Amino acid sequence: MSSYFFLHAEKNALNAGLIDSLKDYSNQKQSLIYVLDRPLTDQKYSYKYSKALIILSPKNKIAIINYGDNDEQFEDYVEDIIEDIGSISDKYLYKDIVGRPRKWRTSLLETEIELNEIKDVEDFLKELEVKDESNKKKLDLLISLFIGSINDINRVKEEVPITLLDKVKQKIQLFDGDQTRFIYQNPDKKKIRIQGLSGTGKTELLLHKLKDLYINDSSSKIFFTCHNRILADNLKKRIPDFFNFMKVEQQIEWDKRLWCTNAWGSSSFPNSGAYRYICAFYKIPFYRYSFQMSFSKACKMAIESIKEKYIDSDIPYALTYMFIDESQDFDENFFELCELVTEKNVYVAGDIFQSIFDENILSSIEPDFLLGKCYRTDPKTLMFAHGLGMGLFEETKLRWLEEKEWKDCGYNVEVKNSNYYLSREPLRRFEDLDENFESIRIVEAKDTFSDSVIKILKEIISENDTVQPDDIGIILLDSSKDIYRFADIVQVKIQQELGWIVNKAYETKEKQLNTLLISNRNNVKGLEFPFVICVTKRITDSPSYRNSLYTMLTRSFIKSFFLTQPGNKSGLTVGMQEGLEHIVLEKEMVIKEPTEAEKEKIRTRFKYSLKKLSHFDLMMEIFKELKIEKKYQDKLLQATQQMDMIESDQLTLKDFVKDNLKYVKGK
Repeated sequence: MSSYFFLHAEKNALNAGLIDSLKDYSNQKQSLIYVLDRPLTDQKYSYKYSKALIILSPKNKIAIINYGDNDEQFEDYVEDIIEDIGSISDKYLYKDIVGRPRKWRTSLLETEIELNEIKDVEDFLKELEVKDESNKKKLDLLISLFIGSINDINRVKEEVPITLLDKVKQKIQLFDGDQTRFIYQNPDKKKIRIQGLSGTGKTELLLHKLKDLYINDSSSKIFFTCHNRILADNLKKRIPDFFNFMKVEQQIEWDKRLWCTNAWGSSSFPNSGAYRYICAFYKIPFYRYSFQMSFSKACKMAIESIKEKYIDSDIPYALTYMFIDESQDFDENFFELCELVTEKNVYVAGDIFQSIFDENILSSIEPDFLLGKCYRTDPKTLMFAHGLGMGLFEETKLRWLEEKEWKDCGYNVEVKNSNYYLSREPLRRFEDLDENFESIRIVEAKDTFSDSVIKILKEIISENDTVQPDDIGIILLDSSKDIYRFADIVQVKIQQELGWIVNKAYETKEKQLNTLLISNRNNVKGLEFPFVICVTKRITDSPSYRNSLYTMLTRSFIKSFFLTQPGNKSGLTVGMQEGLEHIVLEKEMVIKEPTEAEKEKIRTRFKYSLKKLSHFDLMMEIFKELKIEKKYQDKLLQATQQMDMIESDQLTLKDFVKDNLKYVKGK
C-alpha cells in the first residue's frame, strides 16, 4: 500500500494502464495522487456513467478523463460532479474562497483530455500544472472536498499567509493514501487496528470514522475511550466541535448513543468510564483501583463474570461500535472485554512508538493500517527526539531497532559499513517553508530556568505577531516536587511580563482556550502546540524518562525548545549536540549499528526494566533498597498515585522517592 496513491474506482482493462502509471509516478516522485470515480465526502451522491476517472493531485488541475465512448453521458457526468462539488462547497462554507463553480471550472478543471491522448504521465501532469499561488490554494480546497479531508475555512483564510506560524496553521491538510483507505475501506474483521507514530493523525481519523458510523447507522451505540482522563476530556470537547464542523445534522445523544470517557470510571456514575458502563450494563461487580487491583485484572474479572452469567445463552451486546485511542496504554484483557461486549467493530488506534522500550515492536504490531508518516512534527525534530530518547547518540545505546522496524516507523533506511543512514520524507505541511527552518533547539539556561523560559516566550512572540497563549505548551520532564514550585514561579512571571493566563494542566486536567499550558509529563497526551518548551534539569537513563523525552519533544508542529542546565550538569553529551547538527545539515541520522554483544546487553537491560511487578510490589522493593522507614512509605505510595505514576518504571520511581522523601519527612 502507498501513502501517496489512493484509488477509489473500479480498475479494468480499459483504465488499468493509466492507473498503474499514475501509481508508479506517485510513489517515485513522492507526490499525492487520488483516482476516484465520485466525490467521497457524501455517500448520497451516485452517478449513472461509470467510464470516467477523476484525477486529483495538488498543484495540478482536476482532470476528469473519459475512457468510454458515450460523450453525452460523460458530459452529464461532468456537470453532475461540478454541481455536487458546488453543493458540498456551500455546505462547508468554501464558496467565499474557491468561488462559484462557473469560476473555478474554467481555471482549475480539465475535461477535454481523452485517455488515448495520455502517452506519458509526467507530461500529462505538466500540462495540468497550476502556477498562481491563490489558485493552488483553491485547488487544494477543492481536492479536500472530493476526498472528505475538510479543513476549517476560518483557519485556512483567503489571503496567502506571510509568517511561519500562519503558513503552517493555514496549510490545507489532505489525507494521504493510507489515511483515506482507513476512512473509506473496512477490513472484513471485528477488531480493526490502526497504528503509527505519534502525530500521524490517528485521532483525527477515528473522529471521521465515528462521524460516518453515527450518521449512517442511526440505531448504533458507540463508545469512544482512552486511558488518560485529560485526553478523554479533550476528546469529549472535540467531538461536538468536529460534528458541527462537519455539518452533522443529527444531535449528539450523550450517554444514550454516544459515550466519551476514560476507560476505568468511578463507582458513583455508571457512564463515567468504559469499564464502569460495561459493569452497569451486565450488572456485574465493579472494582476500583487499589495496589492489589490493576485495570488489567479488573477487565479479566469482568470477562469471566459476563461469560459465567450468560453460560447458557447468547451474550447481549452493550455497544455497536467501540473506539479505543492510545491503545498502547492497555493490554489484551481490555481489548478482549471490548470485543466481547461490542456487536460490530472495535477500532483500536495506538502509537507504534509511544513506548520506545516496547520489548518487541514487530511482534506487537499486526495492524490493518500502518501509518508511517508523522504529519504533526517536522522530520528534523522527530529524528532528534528518537535519537535522544533511544540513546542513539551515546556510546551505550538504550534501544536499537532492526531495519524493518525502522521502516515500519516511517524511516528510509540505508545500511553501509555497519552505519545506519536514517532519513524521513519531507512533509507537505512544511513545503511552503525554507527547508532549513529551525524546528528544534537545545537551550542551555544561562540565567535561572524561569528567566530562560520568559526569554524563549518573548522570542516566539517577537517572531510571530499572531501567536496566542494556547499556541505554546511548557512541559516539565522531571519527576521531583521541585517542578511544581518552578511552575508557580513561571506562572507569576508570565502573568507579570506577558499578561497571559497560565493553565496548570496537572491541576485542571484539561486544555483551556486562550491560556498557556504548563504540565508535567503525565497530562499532555493527545495535545499538540505550534511551540513546545521542554524543561529538564538533567537527562537520565530511566526508560520512562527517555520515552517522555521523545513524546514531549514531538508535541510541537513548528518548533521545540529543549531547555536544560549548561555544561556537564545537564547530561547533554557532545554526541547529542553533534547528532542534532548533522540532522539539521543533512536531514538524516547516521548511527553506528551495535555489535551482537551490545544488542544482547541492550535487550537484557530493558527486559529487566520491564519486569512485570505490580506498582505496590515495585514500590516495596524500592523502599527496601533505599531503607525507607515504614512510617513514610504510605505517604510516598499515595504521592505516586496522585502524580499519575502508577505505570512508571523502577528507575523513575526510585528517583521520585529520593527527591521527595525530604518533603514527606517535613510534614
